[in-house]
Amino acid sequence: MEIETFVLCDAATDYRGKLNILGTFDTIWGARLPVTWPHCALALRVRFTRIEEGEHRVRIGFMDEDGRAVLPPLDGTVRVGFGPQTGTVAANMILNMDRIRLEKEGEYSISLAIDGRQERSLPLYLRLRPEEAGEAGPGEGKEE
Repeated sequence: MEIETFVLCDAATDYRGKLNILGTFDTIWGARLPVTWPHCALALRVRFTRIEEGEHRVRIGFMDEDGRAVLPPLDGTVRVGFGPQTGTVAANMILNMDRIRLEKEGEYSISLAIDGRQERSLPLYLRLRPEEAGEAGPGEGKEE
């Protein structure tokens, strides 16, 4: 198994096996705490070999820097099947997340486990912008 893509982005779609990704990021800028992020997506593309055919468990974790869950762990499965002339197959997975509330400035972590084994982790940074900054910059969401 090979993780080809694992990104946090503004939006993602799967169209006939093509993974479409818009606006990857790793930093959110806010004016004040807490920050509620209106929408984002986690896009994942995993390539499996023929020996890995079958069902696989996928778990996504979202933690703050103290190890506390921002969201409950998200569990799912992916079923991998092969045609007669196929040596590998890719599975696209998209997790849309709305209104994520981040309580404190710092580093967050989004982790990926497949079949109980930790595969990857993404950082997400929440920063408060200086008051002298003007209009909303890249990666800014609504704050509550």
